[in-house]
Amino acid sequence: MTGNVVQIIQAFGILLCLTPQPTRAQQITATSLTLTDSLICRSMENVSCSENTLEINYILETSAWRQPSAGITKAVEYIQNYGIPEGKDCRIIVLDNNIPQFSLYYLHNSQRVPPNFKSIRQQWDVSYNIGDEWNLLRKLPRSNSSLFKADLVIYPELALKNLVITQIYQVLFNLSPALEISFWPGMKFVGQIVFSIYCDGYSESDKKIHPRVIALSQSFRLPRRTFARVCAGMFYSDRYGADLTLRHYLHNERFSVEGRLGYTGPGRWEGFTIHYGKEFRLTWSIGGTYFCPRYNTQFSIKAEQYLLQEKGVRCDLIRHFNHCSIGFYAMKAQGALKNGGFRFQIALPPYRNKRSRWGRIVPSSQMGMVYNAGNELYYYKNYRALPEDNIMKDNGFNPFFILNN
Repeated sequence: MTGNVVQIIQAFGILLCLTPQPTRAQQITATSLTLTDSLICRSMENVSCSENTLEINYILETSAWRQPSAGITKAVEYIQNYGIPEGKDCRIIVLDNNIPQFSLYYLHNSQRVPPNFKSIRQQWDVSYNIGDEWNLLRKLPRSNSSLFKADLVIYPELALKNLVITQIYQVLFNLSPALEISFWPGMKFVGQIVFSIYCDGYSESDKKIHPRVIALSQSFRLPRRTFARVCAGMFYSDRYGADLTLRHYLHNERFSVEGRLGYTGPGRWEGFTIHYGKEFRLTWSIGGTYFCPRYNTQFSIKAEQYLLQEKGVRCDLIRHFNHCSIGFYAMKAQGALKNGGFRFQIALPPYRNKRSRWGRIVPSSQMGMVYNAGNELYYYKNYRALPEDNIMKDNGFNPFFILNN
């Protein structure tokens, strides 16, 4: 009798093992595969998904959209509708060149309503905090990787000078395509060539086809909402050398402190021949920024040292809109008159460009100008390290700006 009971129990156990069970591992795998494929179909890059007993985490990059807020909105709408299991929280970590910038966090006990502008603002907490699980999540494999894919970015450039009494403006218009490739997270190679389309009143060297930026950059995310970038190579304003930038966001994230240190020498292109000098100059900048979420307005004040080694103070006031940024600046340096003017950046259409297997050809997401009202030609000189450095790019991953747009 005992033997029969044992045989019955063993047979029942075998049948139970053979019966398909909705195990947790199977649920996680299915969710990850389904949502990852769906996000990739919506032009997301570097996508991965992970789930534990408390929350589900998504990692993605929205570089197909010229403005990050537009791509993030698409991702949030889809994930909120189809990708959040009942009873679990959700975190979306947004990357830029495979470096985490900020996250959106969803609490499951909030009341669910169809995703629109107001509901996203009510249900999602947007901040530079990326959660305690990032050290584990960073090791997950990424689908639709952006690494080793080339972007040919066309930068239109317009420059004006008003220095001749008999001529209203001297005009220079260039198209400057830049090849941009990333070989590992945070790294970017940039090689830029300048084609002069219209040149009136500028030098003969400006009329020739010539390289401009040839540089390597490496971006980092450091602990406690701190970001850093190191660049080395040929820069704007006929400079070559190394450049370091650091930015730390304080606890409430409206305030930030930043610094920049450059060590560069003169380097000028004459066609494809480079002329360089060995007189290196140290430039630096240190200051703070406040962002007002109600008006999407940013105010900054900095102490700086320029290429002629004069020290000065600079203030900027910038209003950010969805597809443009407009601002004013004022400067005062030792031995120089006061200077100032306005600046603007405009996002150029099309606003979405999906990568092919190897890369894409796209216009620059921002075209801008700086108007020097003081007409200063000698003092306040500095340089830009990369073509993408501008006021719109700096603000593109601001959580308050993302939430408002």
